[in-house]
Amino acid sequence: MILRARHAALLAIPLSFLLSSASLAQETTGTKRDVQKRLKAAQKPQGAAPADLDNVLRTLFAAHNFEQAAISPDGNSIAWVEDVHSKNGVVSGSTVIYVKNLKSGAPPRRIGAGVADSLHAENDVSWSPDGQKIAFLSDAAKKGQQQLYVTNAAGGSAKMLTSVKGFLSTPGWSPDGKTIAILFTENATRASGPLVAETPETGEIKDSFFEQRLALLDLATGKLSQITPADTYIYEYQWSPDGKRFIVSSALGNGDNNWWIAELSTLDPATGLMKSIYKPKLEIANPVWSPDGKQIAFIEGLMSDEGLTGGDIHIISSDGGDAKNLTKDMKASAAWLDWLSDKIILFSEFTGGNSAIAALDPSNGKIEQRWSGEGAFSSAGVFGFPFSAAKDGQTIAGIYRSYSHAPEVALITGESPTPTPVTTRNATLKPAWGEAKSITWKNDGYEVQGWLLYPRDFDPNRKYPLVVYVHGGPSHISLSHWPGSHDFSSGLAGMGYFVLSPNPRGSFGQGEAFARANVKDFGYGDFKDIMAGVDEAIRVAPIDSDRLGIAGWSYGGFMTMWAVTQTNRFKAAMAGAGLANWQSYYGENLIDQWMIPFFGKSVYDDPEIYAKSSPINFIKKVKTPTLILVGDSDGEVPAPQSYEFWHALKTLGVETQFVVYEHEGHLFANPKHQRDVIARTLAWFDAHLK
Repeated sequence: MILRARHAALLAIPLSFLLSSASLAQETTGTKRDVQKRLKAAQKPQGAAPADLDNVLRTLFAAHNFEQAAISPDGNSIAWVEDVHSKNGVVSGSTVIYVKNLKSGAPPRRIGAGVADSLHAENDVSWSPDGQKIAFLSDAAKKGQQQLYVTNAAGGSAKMLTSVKGFLSTPGWSPDGKTIAILFTENATRASGPLVAETPETGEIKDSFFEQRLALLDLATGKLSQITPADTYIYEYQWSPDGKRFIVSSALGNGDNNWWIAELSTLDPATGLMKSIYKPKLEIANPVWSPDGKQIAFIEGLMSDEGLTGGDIHIISSDGGDAKNLTKDMKASAAWLDWLSDKIILFSEFTGGNSAIAALDPSNGKIEQRWSGEGAFSSAGVFGFPFSAAKDGQTIAGIYRSYSHAPEVALITGESPTPTPVTTRNATLKPAWGEAKSITWKNDGYEVQGWLLYPRDFDPNRKYPLVVYVHGGPSHISLSHWPGSHDFSSGLAGMGYFVLSPNPRGSFGQGEAFARANVKDFGYGDFKDIMAGVDEAIRVAPIDSDRLGIAGWSYGGFMTMWAVTQTNRFKAAMAGAGLANWQSYYGENLIDQWMIPFFGKSVYDDPEIYAKSSPINFIKKVKTPTLILVGDSDGEVPAPQSYEFWHALKTLGVETQFVVYEHEGHLFANPKHQRDVIARTLAWFDAHLK
């Protein structure tokens, strides 16, 4: 239920156009007739000129974004994937791959398929064990259908290795360099994962699905063979050091829904035989072999989505048995890991409201922190773009960003723990918002952290409105970050607001006990943490307590709906892809497996636990004007949840506006819709808080 960042760029179009986008599937307003008049007036917000809004939007969409950074095994070269902007500043939908030799000082060199300088979707870089070749995916042969390619790292044309129909991802070389493994969803009609727009279903509805299987490509013969069972979905995999086995995380049935119950198994590529070695109590991610092949390390914890990892580090024998928690009392959340050649586990972690890189000795549990995000940069690698470490662990590549620094590919080396930028793609970008400060407060025995983003051109002699931005999840974290095309919260700071991004109980960053503190308690302890954070923000900054707003997407959208049913302190709200009724939601969404660890039982076995956290059951208390946004093809939080909340507000005479976006999933892909969400949200708060 977490919103993940994607890449987009700004079109220089006026707010009036954004607010009247013809591509919206439905826009419905409440009973008050002045909503549109107030929104139109907000196009020229008090205290902010139209040029300020243009600058905010331009900054939010101007950054070049990076999907991946991969260091060569010897640490001498680095490859990365970045998006492409057209001449007018719009993200073109294409991505390109660059390689840079870190020893020669030569400029980066682009690699790819197709004719020179042609643009395609190219990504998923994988170095050969000897560092001489690079495998990657490209749709150069047919737009929208990627194939596997390989090229020499030193230069030369790329060779297409597959000719398949379906979805490919995550190529990985065998230790001897003779075979490439790859995840393959044959005949898939869309990218994998529940965040993308669902394919509409008509006629008789059946529980049908496409399985992502592990396939092997023999480089000598060019033969591609799927080696895992046809009824099993493979999420992650890694070759064993001797190349004779794999470790995989997998589940039977629907891949979008069953990640939450995935198990660890070893796989014999010669026979296709899978042996389950661990059935976890919670969600697992990132399984990796020890250098001697005797143990598997992985992360287990309470998580909301595949790819958004947080938990404790465990190890288990590669033959199975009991798993050992190596970080049981760690006041942080591990987000990614890998073994180093000296049997030390390198991992990234969330610590408070920051991120860090540390090394763990499995023999004694000793942890040594190598880098902390409390400096100028904050790591983006933990958001689905894993770090990449050279074989000796002395050079680490990642994508770094903070509220004050736009993303760049950077290195951390043994000689210098300070991130050294490799790219300067965004060097000229400056924030369109104010300073970010980490604040902490106490509530119910917890010490809670959050980020307070100051208004642009802050004047300490003025009082400003505040908007609370609640992150998705609930298992997630707000970090210092450079905002992207989905992030309206920084845009608010650019338009003269304080923005509080709290990390209440249920968030990553303070260990598993804190992450699990909202189980069976949605909307109660976590909401109290948020409101205590509002009081602390008012205490430490010149905030007008009569001009408060709240917003969020996914779990943040639920928390927004919940907030307006619990208090009238907020004078405006925006609920994106929110949940109004946990009982009806259980039967509407396509990922119900995620709910059991958080609620304890299904809605059919314990309906009361779902009812007590449903905003719809407290709907008659709402007085706050509420903007509601959702995609019509959202499988994670389906549109009927937003309809239900809007219908109640409309019936009760509460000022509201409801917008449904055509063919959008939980994660919006259309740049026009992304821009509309930001501009519409800014206008809504300007109309009610300024």
